[in-house]
Amino acid sequence: MDKKPRLSIIIPAYNEAKRLPLTLVDIKKHLEGVDISYEVIVVDNNSKDSTRDIVLRFEHLWPELRLTECKTAGKGAAVRKGMLEAKGDLRAFVDADNSISIDQVIHAMHYAEDGYDVIIGSRNIEGGKRTQPWYRTIPGKMGNLYIQTLVLPGLQDTQCPLKIFSERAAEDIFPVMKIKHWGFDVEVLALAKKFGYKIKEVPANFIDDPNSRMTIKLYIKVLLEVAKVRWWLWINAYKIKSKN
Repeated sequence: MDKKPRLSIIIPAYNEAKRLPLTLVDIKKHLEGVDISYEVIVVDNNSKDSTRDIVLRFEHLWPELRLTECKTAGKGAAVRKGMLEAKGDLRAFVDADNSISIDQVIHAMHYAEDGYDVIIGSRNIEGGKRTQPWYRTIPGKMGNLYIQTLVLPGLQDTQCPLKIFSERAAEDIFPVMKIKHWGFDVEVLALAKKFGYKIKEVPANFIDDPNSRMTIKLYIKVLLEVAKVRWWLWINAYKIKSKN
């Protein structure tokens, strides 16, 4: 792609052969219906199934799509790789299960015109929706209270899989992030605040995938990673200064 795209979509993928094809079809359909230059980057994170082959087949039919590989295990590592390879003025990452539809990304990206460097979806503010069973909703709300208390006061939903970064914000934040796994969402938002970037929460309609890989064990790991982020901020392990 020679022309610099307005929007880059990053999709981290680990063993997503079953869920990814329909997500790619939906993304292609929506993006071809709007006047936005774009690229879609699927980051294969050591998949053991046919994820890589599926994306390569899609590439032949879709010039804006490309596959890259991240050998470092972890969703955070995969998103970092995609963000730093992306060329877009705006860079968004979404999940392979299409729990947040691409039309919501298209709508949210317009807030960048109001001066926001980071735009995140929220299921917990007015207009937001989450279709989830109670055994996911309750731990999610408790975890959010913990995250707000420890690291990100005022942000109502740090884990929603809709996040958009300006080119400048992405190239400041992602090179210094340390978390390679599920807790990276909190870290990149904490870094955005540390750098002084403006964050906008927008309502998101989240459709839960019953085959979600987020288990109680993983959620506890996220909370431990959040504590690490708090500690790193206290000791200035990131060695960055606010832009404010």
